[in-house]
Amino acid sequence: MREALDDFGDDTRVVLITFTDQVNLSDYRASLDVPFPLLTDPTRSTYRRYGLGRGSARRVWGTKAARAYAGLLRKGGRKLKMPTEDTLQLGGDFVIDRQGRIAFAYRSAGPDDRPPVEDLLVAVDRVRRR
Repeated sequence: MREALDDFGDDTRVVLITFTDQVNLSDYRASLDVPFPLLTDPTRSTYRRYGLGRGSARRVWGTKAARAYAGLLRKGGRKLKMPTEDTLQLGGDFVIDRQGRIAFAYRSAGPDDRPPVEDLLVAVDRVRRR
């Protein structure tokens, strides 16, 4: 996604919302290396308003996740840490128009489920043309 940020244009704002506590925000930012605003919603009220639920333990911690973590361990590039927050909370990707309406919504079915960046770019372009 980082490579595609320029494609969103100067009139588009990308914001990441997490439910981590405010005291963890700087560590969270450093671990993700995000170049855009990072907001925290520890009560998850925004998650609920946008219809973002929780995944099942089987979906979140299933075979696919185990393979991904095994690959990271083999590469040795990242040190794995035990989770300290709700690993079952699902995320999503949204495009909001200038009037504050949801123009595009993608509610993730699992931690690895994200829309293609191209879909987001199409949604942003559609909002611009209105």
